[in-house]
Amino acid sequence: MPNRNSDILFQLIKSLQKAEKRNFKLYIKRSSNNEDLKVIKLFDAMDKSSEYDEKILFKKVPEMDKSRLSNLKTHLYKEVLASLRLLKSSDSIELELNEQLDYARILYNKGLYLQSLKILEKVKESASSHSQDSFLLQAISLEKKIEILHITRSMGDRADKLANEAIHVNERRTSITQLSNLALQLYSWYVKVGHARNEEEEKNVKEFFKSHMPANTTGFNSFYEKLYLYQSYCWQAFICQDFLMYYRYSQKWINLFEANPAMIEVETGHYVKGLHNLLNAHFDLRNFKQFDTTLNQLEEFANSPLGLQHDNFKINCFIYINVAKLNNYLMTGTFSEGLKLVSHIEDQLKEYEQFIDEHRILVFNYKIAVLHYGCGNFDTAIDYLHKIINENVSLRTDLQCYARLMHLMAHYELGNTTIIESLIKSVFRYMAKMKNFTVVEEEIFKFLRKSFFVSPRKLKPEFELLLNNIKHYEKNRFETRSFAYLDIISWLEAKVYGKTMSEVVHEKYKSSKHCVAIVSPES
Repeated sequence: MPNRNSDILFQLIKSLQKAEKRNFKLYIKRSSNNEDLKVIKLFDAMDKSSEYDEKILFKKVPEMDKSRLSNLKTHLYKEVLASLRLLKSSDSIELELNEQLDYARILYNKGLYLQSLKILEKVKESASSHSQDSFLLQAISLEKKIEILHITRSMGDRADKLANEAIHVNERRTSITQLSNLALQLYSWYVKVGHARNEEEEKNVKEFFKSHMPANTTGFNSFYEKLYLYQSYCWQAFICQDFLMYYRYSQKWINLFEANPAMIEVETGHYVKGLHNLLNAHFDLRNFKQFDTTLNQLEEFANSPLGLQHDNFKINCFIYINVAKLNNYLMTGTFSEGLKLVSHIEDQLKEYEQFIDEHRILVFNYKIAVLHYGCGNFDTAIDYLHKIINENVSLRTDLQCYARLMHLMAHYELGNTTIIESLIKSVFRYMAKMKNFTVVEEEIFKFLRKSFFVSPRKLKPEFELLLNNIKHYEKNRFETRSFAYLDIISWLEAKVYGKTMSEVVHEKYKSSKHCVAIVSPES
């Protein structure tokens, strides 16, 4: 994405809403001087520019000294952040607690110890009710400092009380740190590799999970202990393709928020991510009704005041809702309907391009490619696959491999025999290098090599043979990856029965008890 490596000040200014820009102008003009007037002009020039270009900036602000541009930009960046902090101070419990802690420190430095302790008591109360242990520790630390250095006439059993509070919070923080580290490392593993490709990888993931899981998790009672515990189980189950376990812990994740509704506002990102994972779990298990219910829940939240409060929430809701919608079209076989959504998705991706990471872009491009492939638009599918293949990122080696395989199969469908042989060799080498081979893929490569020498009228028996050879692998956990990214079974059945791939998938949807669970290449 072009703006991803752009100037950070330009990105910040472009992210501002009208009210935030207006607030900045009011903020900076309260104490304006000659330097601040230049800052306002620089702000206006960057705000009106479609891209960052210093030559254009100097034309728009001719009085700006080139040698001082860097300092002026640094000053402007700080002032914009300061104005946003004032405007958004009541938007989150973290900002409120930070502000109160600042007040307590100011009062302490002024020698007003008792006033400082009063504020710290309120901070502790608010931090406890919102499970904000990091702020609780800061408040306790300042309380202990005041009690150690000054006579406040409040000691009594206060020393023991503060010591016990600190020990209890530290123990809880240790558990939370261990669990959040585990959840993060498992998610990072998935983003880099995808699902476990064989028994050895699954074993390694499970051993890593077991060795990093804190002891006595049944005694965990705090919100964050439970949240990161459920997340850790989710990622381990998803990597190992244990979709029933993945569903159970995704549901526990959401149930935790529903049991603590005040935390939805505190940890909105985690709540939205939980709904996204629950949607993926329903998709994997083909829980069609529950999928629709959860999608409606996410869409309702996205349109709520909280969902619209911050750009971050709006962008994440856009990503997760549209990934879910594409998944819905893929599992119901309504591929052509799904293609109607593509232009809207691409418009939004362009609008949010500086805020969306490469992983999300890869997933969208892959899903759109699958829709086109399923509709028989092989040329267009190839165009989207090129966006994945040519993207120089070390993410989702599974997507990289299956994009190449689908690219090969699209050229096969188009009858581009002149390049098929070289493509087979290059894709085979790539997937072997990435250790991404399964028995199913080996069978597909055998078929593609052999089909060169088979006349079109004799191809149907070959398709039937390949279908019979691989169909019994549908229940094999390590082989289902091959059916996840491009539904090979439905593709072969379409060839054998003279139907479109979309028709085959839609018929399976209508008789859902015969549907085979497919892995979602998204998380």
